[in-house]
Amino acid sequence: MKNTLLIFITLMFISCGGGDNKSVSKKTPQPIRTNKDLTTSAEDGGYGFEDLASGLGYQTYKWDKKIDKTYFGDPKAKKGGTLNYIHSLFPRTMRVIGQNSSQVLNSRTIEALCYEGLLGQHPTTLDFIPRLASHWLISEDKMLFKFRINPDARWWDGNPVTAEDVIATWDLRMDETILSPSEQIAYGKFERPIAESQYIVSVKAKSVNWRNFLYFSTMALHPNHILKDLDGTAFLEEYTFSVIPGTGPYIINENNIKNQESYTFDRRDDYWDKDSPFNRYKFNFDRVKVSAIKDNDALQYEKFKKREQDIFNVNRSRRWIEETDFEATQKGWMKKQRVFSEKPAGTSGYYFNMREWPFDDKRVRYAFCYLYDREKMNREMYYNEYGMMNSLYSGTVYENQNNNPFKYNPEKAIELLNEAGYTQRNKNGWLVHEKTGKVLSFEIVIQKTSEYMVTPVQQMLKEYGLDMQIKFMDYNTMIKNVNARKFNVCSLAYSGLIYPNPEGSLRSELADQNDNNNVWGFKSDRVDELLDEYDICFDQKRRIEIIQEIDGLFSDAHPIAFSIARNYSRMMWWDKFGYPEWMLSRYVGEFWDAFYYWWIDDAKEKTLELAMEQENKLPLLPIDMKYWPKYLLENK
Repeated sequence: MKNTLLIFITLMFISCGGGDNKSVSKKTPQPIRTNKDLTTSAEDGGYGFEDLASGLGYQTYKWDKKIDKTYFGDPKAKKGGTLNYIHSLFPRTMRVIGQNSSQVLNSRTIEALCYEGLLGQHPTTLDFIPRLASHWLISEDKMLFKFRINPDARWWDGNPVTAEDVIATWDLRMDETILSPSEQIAYGKFERPIAESQYIVSVKAKSVNWRNFLYFSTMALHPNHILKDLDGTAFLEEYTFSVIPGTGPYIINENNIKNQESYTFDRRDDYWDKDSPFNRYKFNFDRVKVSAIKDNDALQYEKFKKREQDIFNVNRSRRWIEETDFEATQKGWMKKQRVFSEKPAGTSGYYFNMREWPFDDKRVRYAFCYLYDREKMNREMYYNEYGMMNSLYSGTVYENQNNNPFKYNPEKAIELLNEAGYTQRNKNGWLVHEKTGKVLSFEIVIQKTSEYMVTPVQQMLKEYGLDMQIKFMDYNTMIKNVNARKFNVCSLAYSGLIYPNPEGSLRSELADQNDNNNVWGFKSDRVDELLDEYDICFDQKRRIEIIQEIDGLFSDAHPIAFSIARNYSRMMWWDKFGYPEWMLSRYVGEFWDAFYYWWIDDAKEKTLELAMEQENKLPLLPIDMKYWPKYLLENK
């Protein structure tokens, strides 16, 4: 689902160390000179630890040219230039922890470029790899984890990364005042971490859980030297639209945040890990500017065609089929491709609020789904570019193949509505309840840019007496209402996860709490039992069975009228970039990868300028790019 992690974990928070709530300056910290720590012994994680690590039970990742190839970036990459990108949203907050921070926009830009966890994951094998920690240890009973932090690791302001930063991060995530209850569920599975030394931190799990190591090791860290003076409430306030120092390759300076307009990343020449094989050929742009144009997709596209942005993600099928054939694409100045990958499809559709009338009645939810003719919309509006989504885990091994596909069936919908008491229509043609006289009328709040998708559904329902009233609202306000559970039905999409994490969206205890991903109010004792088993199951075959059963139970309750899905990204870009032969990574597989792996190719840029000036043609690319499907076949 969309909330948490693809390869990156989206749930990453930090903690207060208690503190006295003093105000902390929000000015962008200036780097300070720091010397190498030559006083901490090798046994305590200082320099020379590498020679002792194996004997102490620690492991690390050994670079392998045959396996790693260019998957951490292409050696042809060059540093320099600016990547301009325009998005339809501005982040609800610049934080990557706490209330309102779970947007994909936050995780794919701010978190990915500014913050790091103790470990990362290999982009193709998903093996653990070093980030802030160079080595790690997992006890035989899988209850105790230890990490050795690289003594070279530094925050933007020059302070060293230490074990205390890990503790502060965990504390913050466990602070209920950050208003993100799913964090307490995820990180409440651990005892408070312990600083064994300056650079060695240990943490003990409360119970065995196959995801424990994954979640703890990949959580984005924040600096204790700032958090120690903040509690959770102060943290939310101080960093709503400013950025707490990170350790990553980019920095966002305070004067480069134009609220509701744009924010700009500057590449750090002093990034502590810039020369490692994991990062040497990544993060190539000197600057990455992300601008926002709200509720005006047409203007966003026009700005792209005028070269005011460099790369464009084509969401609309009509645009892809009918509006991408013009001089720049015909002559190859602008490239366009469908890039296939193994990225999870995620979940999208109409999300019902089952806590309130009318969608507290399963029969009404089912009737809505039977009247929602997705196949017709795919044929007539989306040029058959999509498949039908019938699962939280569409297109993966976790999908329950027995889920009801809810094909268009108005007769079945009428039967269910009659059973629910909606047997008569009023003079305006709307269904009314036979006992209460209440009109079957409800509201959906959407962005103006979604009108073309929602209006046809409104008309489908209207024909059978259901009054879905459309109200337009900006995205941030809409999500605020959804998180406060003030909605009837909403149109949303959650990104998919490589490893399903249903707990954050389906745990019953979250159903009646605000600010978490159980937006539907879903409750199930059986699902809660399965979630408990899933946590401690180390058998992947059984985990698949568990998720399939959960998926079936969710589908039976049907809190979502599932929408449509595709397993590729439709991209356009001006032909001035270099990129690895695989273009987009195996599991992310979206335009965000350009931020991390692409670069400006000076020769291409000059060729593009000359071609446009002289109206010459450049080579065209095949419409489909299928590196990863071929890779999968070759590596079976």
